[in-house]
Amino acid sequence: MDFTTRTDPLPLFDEWLNEAVESEPNDPNAMAVATVDEAGMPNVRMVLLKGHDERGFVFYTNFEGKKGGEVLASRKAGLLFHWKSRRRQIRIRGPVEIVSDAEADAYYNSRHPQSRLGAWASDQSRPLANRQTLVDKLAETEAKYGTENIPRPPHWSGFRVMPETIEFWQDGDHRLHDRVVFTREEDGWSLPERLYP
Repeated sequence: MDFTTRTDPLPLFDEWLNEAVESEPNDPNAMAVATVDEAGMPNVRMVLLKGHDERGFVFYTNFEGKKGGEVLASRKAGLLFHWKSRRRQIRIRGPVEIVSDAEADAYYNSRHPQSRLGAWASDQSRPLANRQTLVDKLAETEAKYGTENIPRPPHWSGFRVMPETIEFWQDGDHRLHDRVVFTREEDGWSLPERLYP
């Protein structure tokens, strides 16, 4: 793939994501989010990309869970998209900001009522005695709020990863892969730097 004419990685990200939508069997917007805990140990898990633009890449979560707590503590994260059907991946690293209340409300209100209730019922990342406990808590939450106009919990919102680097990887024959990285500079993006595979 010829990356030499690219001056902005974001349109290329859009192209690759749109192509993945055509070929991935499930969740082409799935991405791994990497964080570190207070001891410096890494944690990684899959989430769904729920928005992106020139400001960054957005996902939503419970801020009281491990993921939320680790992002809040460091204000940094790494993302990885891997599209097996396309033999491609994109790595993104950068600082993190919290989305606006308006953004979080808009996305929260677009979710299925059961998902909105689940945001209240789940004590994310904390021990759960058994599945029935969660089912019962969900029922209690539904009895309290109903299924209309469910407010967004104060501990539930979104993070925007503001990319400092975006690396594109395309599988190549005999492991001679194609890798380029864009780095954000004060006045825009650097020209892509090719890396050894």
